[in-house]
Amino acid sequence: MTLRVDATSSAPALVLRPWTVEDVGALVEVVRDPAFGHWTGSPVGNGADGSAWVAEQRRGWATGTRFGFAVREVPPTAGSGRLVGGVVLKEVAPGRASAEVGYWTAPHARGRGVASRALDALTGWAFDAFGADGPAVLELLHQEDNLASCGVARRSGYAFERILPAAPPGFPLDGHLHVRRRRAL
Repeated sequence: MTLRVDATSSAPALVLRPWTVEDVGALVEVVRDPAFGHWTGSPVGNGADGSAWVAEQRRGWATGTRFGFAVREVPPTAGSGRLVGGVVLKEVAPGRASAEVGYWTAPHARGRGVASRALDALTGWAFDAFGADGPAVLELLHQEDNLASCGVARRSGYAFERILPAAPPGFPLDGHLHVRRRRAL
């Protein structure tokens, strides 16, 4: 499964595809960023961790419960492009009315609309791929002090729903719940 996002006047095209072992080196480099660890609590510290993490993403695809995509820029010439982020649809289950989305952006790509463009593509795919049998609501959660994530949610059509109380250790501060609902046909 590959999703494509067209280039804009200020940003290159993006390709979203399932994670592969070829992504491990770039993933390990990205998660070294202190801000990444602050917001995500990533368990990836080295190549072995990265390989295990990618294997877990692939298991999610196989079981149909988690759909993680590496987000890469499309280079102007042939090649696979640089890793600029990741998006995920998770907690997908038959008969469940909602699922959760998540995303992150590599330090070198922040502030260029990568997260909102990739999230738009993921959202459209999720509603189209699962149709009426899939989730009717997609939920986006972030800590309330993560202003950049709040902006991504807003730009991607995820409406603020309510404040969520802190749930340490995984969610140490109060958070925001944003939602996007599937449009009725």
